[in-house]
Amino acid sequence: MTFDRITIDPAKMNGQPCVRGLRLTVRRVLELIALYPDRAELFREFPELSEDDLTQVLAYARAQLPDHIAELAELP
Repeated sequence: MTFDRITIDPAKMNGQPCVRGLRLTVRRVLELIALYPDRAELFREFPELSEDDLTQVLAYARAQLPDHIAELAELP
């Protein structure tokens, strides 16, 4: 997947990944998704965001997480 809505600029937000060059980091948008389960309310509070932005933020976060299965020890 191409992340055309995720930008990284060392001069903005200390180089953290942001949405479309805005001062909204991927991390902050993930927090907003958790804080605003009602998307309509999220978009009222942050009208600069779109559904496509949220979809890409979630996909970007997923792509950054390792796909690792941890084996757990059996309990005695």
